[in-house]
Amino acid sequence: MASQGEAYDELIKGIWKENPVFIQLLGLCPALAVTNSAINGVAMGGATAFVLLGSSLLISSLRNVIPKQVRITTFIIVIATFVTVADLTLQALAPLIHKELGAFVALIVVNCLILGRQEAFASRNTLRLALSDAAGMAIGFAIALIMLGSIREILGSGSLFGIDLFGPSFEPWVIMILPPGAFISLGLLLGVFAVIEKRREQAKQAAELASAGQGVA
Repeated sequence: MASQGEAYDELIKGIWKENPVFIQLLGLCPALAVTNSAINGVAMGGATAFVLLGSSLLISSLRNVIPKQVRITTFIIVIATFVTVADLTLQALAPLIHKELGAFVALIVVNCLILGRQEAFASRNTLRLALSDAAGMAIGFAIALIMLGSIREILGSGSLFGIDLFGPSFEPWVIMILPPGAFISLGLLLGVFAVIEKRREQAKQAAELASAGQGVA
């Protein structure tokens, strides 16, 4: 049985240390394609979270009965089932957002983040750890999409979640809601994450050296 500490570590890992977008660079297609507004980031993040959690729940529960020879095929069928549910639900409840997201909801099936977590983790660990891992990765992915969508919407449209922020005098940076704006925003955020991670490593090394020096003394 997985301890509470192990489950918590798996949850936190996906949010920061192994963030799927900013650290592992997974799922960049939807991250770049649909994040021209914050609400699109929320919708895609939510749909991906539903698929990731649902498929991890089912695959971890059945990990001992799925034949190894057909495991990838089984994973894809399970993922496709949850994607279909997410796609139809979004189409029924939020048709305008569903139209803006276009084919990218259906393309969650081929998101390497989803299949990768099933093959590398859910199929090899207990249900508790699998759900913790899926939740962490889903939250990390959603945070990345919302951050990208917010930056691009604020600069490209002068609004956030459709609420005007700067008034009629603001001149939108149109490039930010176009494809180049996605790459610019992602590059800036990757740089920020890299700097923060480097400083954390330096602080950790300094603390270890200080501790070793005290031990010698």
